Amino acid sequence: MCANRILVEDQVFDEFSRKYADAVNNLVVGDGTRSDTDIGPLINQAAVEKVVRHVDDAVSRGAEVLTGGKRHELGGTYFEPTVLSNVGADMLITREETFGPVAPLMRFSGEEQAVAIANDSNYGLAAYVFTKDFGRVWRVAEALEVGSVGVNTGVMSTETAPAGGVKESGIGREGAKYGIEDYLEVKYLCLAGIGL
Repeated sequence: MCANRILVEDQVFDEFSRKYADAVNNLVVGDGTRSDTDIGPLINQAAVEKVVRHVDDAVSRGAEVLTGGKRHELGGTYFEPTVLSNVGADMLITREETFGPVAPLMRFSGEEQAVAIANDSNYGLAAYVFTKDFGRVWRVAEALEVGSVGVNTGVMSTETAPAGGVKESGIGREGAKYGIEDYLEVKYLCLAGIGL
């Protein structure tokens, strides 16, 4: 479950953006079957076109490309790992799922604004919260309109936990004991007047 938007608090936004772009700039693009590759090709040409459309739309609306932003020199279905700064809620990249190596960075000021931005989506599969404030973990996780919340981790998938979303990300769950419920018929039995 990949993050489609990365919300960063105002006070650390500039430093985070710079460090994040530097890290992304060092990713190795290549054959996805090789152990030294970080980013492989996209699934097909239509996927590349969607990424191009999302990046171009964001830039035309004021986003800044910090690194990447175009098809990779390897050609085919490769796209450069990309970081966009100053991304707004009116951009395709924040309204649709990109399914490409693009990290759109959005500013927020305060917990309530972050939750409002995160929930301003037709999708709700997963969200991630990075904080040392345990109270904030519970407040934000409860307020987020998603099926799963990762806290201080971007890797939370496991077959022992229920997975699924809300809104246009689906209904119901798979995995864990909850995954079987869609295949069961529940019967209600009301007993009265049988004198136990």
